[in-house]
Amino acid sequence: MGWLALEAFDPAPVAVALTIGPDHRLVYTNLAFRAFVGDRRLGEPIGRAFGAAAKQDYGELFDRVLATGEPVSLVEAPVKPADADAGDAERYFSFTLSRFTHERPGVLVVAADVTEQVAAVRRADRATEEHRRSRRRFESMVWINAQVVWVTDTAGKVIESSGGWERITGQSRQEFLGDGWTQALHPDDREPTLRSWDRTRRAVRPWRHVYRVRTRDGEYRHFDVRAAPVVEDGTVVEWIGTCFDIELEWQARQRRELLDRAAAAAAERPALTEMFAALAEVLVPALADGCGVHLLPDLGDRPAGAPIVVQRVATAASSGMPRRPPGGEERFAAGSGFARALERRRPLQRTFPPGRPPADLLPSSTTEWLTQTGATSVVLMPVVVDGAVAAAVTAARRRGRGPMSRDDIGLLRQVFEHTHDALSGAVRLHRTQQVALALQHGLLAEPPEHTELQIVARYMASPTAAEVGGDWHDSFVLPDGATVVAIGDVAGHDLAAAVEMSQLRNMLRVLTADRLAPPGEILRRLNNAMETVAPEATATCVLARVEQPAPGQWQFNYAVAGHPPPLLITPAGDGRFLQEAANPLLGFPFDQTYRSSTEPLPPGSTLLLYTDGLVEHPGEHLDTGLNRLRHHACALAHQPVEDLCDGLLDDLPTTGTDDIAMIAVRTPDS
Repeated sequence: MGWLALEAFDPAPVAVALTIGPDHRLVYTNLAFRAFVGDRRLGEPIGRAFGAAAKQDYGELFDRVLATGEPVSLVEAPVKPADADAGDAERYFSFTLSRFTHERPGVLVVAADVTEQVAAVRRADRATEEHRRSRRRFESMVWINAQVVWVTDTAGKVIESSGGWERITGQSRQEFLGDGWTQALHPDDREPTLRSWDRTRRAVRPWRHVYRVRTRDGEYRHFDVRAAPVVEDGTVVEWIGTCFDIELEWQARQRRELLDRAAAAAAERPALTEMFAALAEVLVPALADGCGVHLLPDLGDRPAGAPIVVQRVATAASSGMPRRPPGGEERFAAGSGFARALERRRPLQRTFPPGRPPADLLPSSTTEWLTQTGATSVVLMPVVVDGAVAAAVTAARRRGRGPMSRDDIGLLRQVFEHTHDALSGAVRLHRTQQVALALQHGLLAEPPEHTELQIVARYMASPTAAEVGGDWHDSFVLPDGATVVAIGDVAGHDLAAAVEMSQLRNMLRVLTADRLAPPGEILRRLNNAMETVAPEATATCVLARVEQPAPGQWQFNYAVAGHPPPLLITPAGDGRFLQEAANPLLGFPFDQTYRSSTEPLPPGSTLLLYTDGLVEHPGEHLDTGLNRLRHHACALAHQPVEDLCDGLLDDLPTTGTDDIAMIAVRTPDS
């Protein structure tokens, strides 16, 4: 009945078996046991029932439990099912062997199938090991490839380093840990770096930043820093980061960007002085704390041994530093240090104590600036355009930045080589302008000295380089005692316009002196002559004779060809435009008679002739400009005639894109 009681274990989900006696004869197995290991003959010892391997593996345990009565447990013991094929995987059981006594002592075996649990644990172990192996590979790759590897805690404080940082910066490990690494950053980069690092940690995202690091040699180099969070179970446990020295790549990128900015600046400005001004702004502060450009007006045509005359045309300075205005000429002897530097056509660098630049090498304005700012180094570089030295560039640095390196000087030189084509075109345009201005000023004769009339002339060239050449004024006394005043404007603003202007001005002088004819007749003859002498030219003109028909009386005999009308201003401040002698523009066929008109001039009155640059504005009706001129001129009627002319040039709004010529005649008060 005792054995029959074991039948209660038949439906149990765990495997149950019983052996008796010292030879461990199998006397009972339940359904679960038989399902896993198959039917075994009861009454047989376990060595015979399960095979010699079972006797060898587990026989000693059965003997111990039977002899001592102490239970034994086996965890995750492999067992091959009875119906398993040779290639099937083993299953795993957890066994408990305990002494069982009923009439005869025996061993009760209880086993549970833990194959799925074992598989799950092994899968977890494999995943953990793969994670560890991947992390070891990642760390190995990082530590091999990066110059600096660092680890921080969750608060962003450095807790570990590869040692590369210490070797680069000279900081000790203790100085580096925590936030100490920030002390090796450039002062301007510390706050931006910490703000960026703090935002990244709060957002829990990869970090990338570029900052400058002070090396143990005292120089600053650019480093690319990257970091990523280490996450376990959804929580950041630390950060791992790397630092790479990218100084060479950064310099190459800066060089490309600087050259691109220089090319764009030069391309946008046709005028030479504006081009140099734009290039100076590109160089500061990228390469220098201050920059000046001095133009050689002769552009390389200076005779041997002649002094060098330079003109300051552009300056630039870093924020917070004084800046010299452009303008002003300086002269250097042929044997001066400045002259020798330009003759060598190579950059020349000088370093010096703060605010004590060398003498005889730089323009005085540059020397004064270097002294005032406490500069410690300067580079003087000749700018060669089309084989001639066109300008001298000075680039200076203050203490703390250090002098330019050889690469910096090479880049400075490359900026002007990179923009050579644009500079070449600007130089040619500048040369044309200089010739035109010289021609134009040579033809602008000073008004004659007159015993009774006051005659004042003014000329203001357009500040735009290409806008040169068309306007002129003239005044002279004829044999009959009349005073001729003339003003005109040839279409165009270049050297060709200046040449045409000189031709028309000279022809007008000859025609006026050749025959004492009314001004309208002279303009008609000039228009006819232009068909042969200047067939492509068009021009406007006012020609007048200021005559004295009787003692104390004056009159204005004039003709206008397409030009703004003369303005008559009385001493009382009244003004009106004289429009009775209007005629067509010069340069077009006109078979009819040109009109002339005579206007009496009251005592103390002022007659003003001017060109359109004084009154014309784009998009504005001409009458608006004329009324503005009349209003300002009448307000200045009581002023000396010189002050009246200067006041109009100073007070009237002008576009700056056109030349302005002006001639004023004032009659005696009585």
